[in-house]
Amino acid sequence: MERAIRCMAMRGGTSKGLYFLVADLPEDIATRDAVLLAAMGSPDIRQIDGMGGADPLTSKVAVVSPASRPDADVDYLFLQVVVDEPRVDPSQNCGNILAGIAAFAILRGLVAATGDTTQVRIHMVNSAAIAVATIETPGGVPNFDGTARIDGVPGSSAPVLLDFLDVAGSTCGALLPTGNARDVVDGIDVTCIDNGMPVVLLRAGDVGATGHETPEALEGNAAVKSRVEQLRLAVGPLMNLGDVSKKTVPKMCLIAAPTAGGAIGTRNFIPHRVHKTIGVLGAVSVATACVLPGSVAEGIAILPQSGPVRLDVEHPTGFFTVDLEVDVLPGGIAVRRSALLRTTRRLMDGFVYVPARIWP
Repeated sequence: MERAIRCMAMRGGTSKGLYFLVADLPEDIATRDAVLLAAMGSPDIRQIDGMGGADPLTSKVAVVSPASRPDADVDYLFLQVVVDEPRVDPSQNCGNILAGIAAFAILRGLVAATGDTTQVRIHMVNSAAIAVATIETPGGVPNFDGTARIDGVPGSSAPVLLDFLDVAGSTCGALLPTGNARDVVDGIDVTCIDNGMPVVLLRAGDVGATGHETPEALEGNAAVKSRVEQLRLAVGPLMNLGDVSKKTVPKMCLIAAPTAGGAIGTRNFIPHRVHKTIGVLGAVSVATACVLPGSVAEGIAILPQSGPVRLDVEHPTGFFTVDLEVDVLPGGIAVRRSALLRTTRRLMDGFVYVPARIWP
């Protein structure tokens, strides 16, 4: 016997996942996680018996519910379904999957469209922060067709504008969890930062890389992978994250000089696979580190001489543009605004099936 569970498959930014209403999933967390593992086909490197795409970027889940706080329209819980382990990780946000939340909420009747465009205030439950998504809603219906383009996604779609409010330190408790713009961990200079996503920046050359390799080449370099993971495990407690051996944060970002006209070159471990692009909130944290005096990006990042701070963060398949408004203060910076452009598309709306024995 099988159990049918209502869900929607959506592409959000450069990721893809299953979107559920909280009411359509079990209340018990252990049962919910078992359901999601079965729905995605984990643990299995091919996820052949489920909806997952054999990659962390396509094994993601959004759980959406009516807002639990007065300054939001909906709640959004992000869950990373690990591909090759029987584990569902709630320890981080996902800004790519976030891009589909406003449209999903309107389509499921949680939020009413307000005109040709609609703003939806989204409570990101993982970090207790608010993001404001602005989407096109002609005729009161989310539009998915348009001319907006983002690197890592073929073709074009309608724009999704994301403004992040007060995300600095949302996971680690402070923008600079260690209190420093730069630390030395196991002999390596690093910058630990959390502007919506805990990220550790380090110079690629310090771990025997160039920062311009393909993701496949980096994943095949056992020495680099081992060194990066060694640093990640060491820095976890310093970032108030505790033992991170079973967590998907912090993300590790190898930085290098830009080669395509951007502000900085990146290669990102998320944390054990190398990202084909870069995560939304990961890009925000990296861009923030670029404007932080004394960070490891100082002397590598190419910054605008004047005017608003708009940084193109280079990644393996293009670049990610981040708009920042920051105040430079003695000993650090204060982030006033982080904003960026994403796109989304509804792929399927219906039911996913799991064995009935998992959720009787």
